[in-house]
Amino acid sequence: MGTWKSRGLRGSTLEDMINHTNDVYREQKLALIQKIPTPITPITIDKETRHITLAYFDQKSTVDYIGAVQGIPVCFDAKECAVKTFPLQNVHEHQIRFMEAFEQQGGIAFIILYFTSLDEIYYVPFRDLYRFWKRMDDGGRKSVTYEEIDHTFRIRAHRDILVHYLEMIQRDLDQRA
Repeated sequence: MGTWKSRGLRGSTLEDMINHTNDVYREQKLALIQKIPTPITPITIDKETRHITLAYFDQKSTVDYIGAVQGIPVCFDAKECAVKTFPLQNVHEHQIRFMEAFEQQGGIAFIILYFTSLDEIYYVPFRDLYRFWKRMDDGGRKSVTYEEIDHTFRIRAHRDILVHYLEMIQRDLDQRA
């Protein structure tokens, strides 16, 4: 029997870990971060099960998560890659524009990047993501290598917090000061 690989479940492991982390942050009153659902319009609905069997995306989504950490607005996207190179085509121009505008309004934008083969998770500040994106836009490399990632922004688990990214937000803030 052949294997069926769904593109729709890519990133679900990282998202599950982040969702759990966000639940813990909320319970501990450290942050309030919400997963943004992708808006869809149903086309076909199975009458017996009442499940959507065919739909299309209403609009381009912005980012995966948005909320506040101790009064600071934050938004971020969760990305996974199986190899030591992250293709920038996985970040869309409308996401870059949204994150750029978000930061211009005083918020903090970033991506959480999970190198699954290494089991390492990194916080990539928007300023770094933007630099990589601009390089690609100017005709340069279309991906980010593992070596280019700032390894001081590695996210580690802490007790029941699986993706403890609050420490990296603090590091990001410290570097901005």
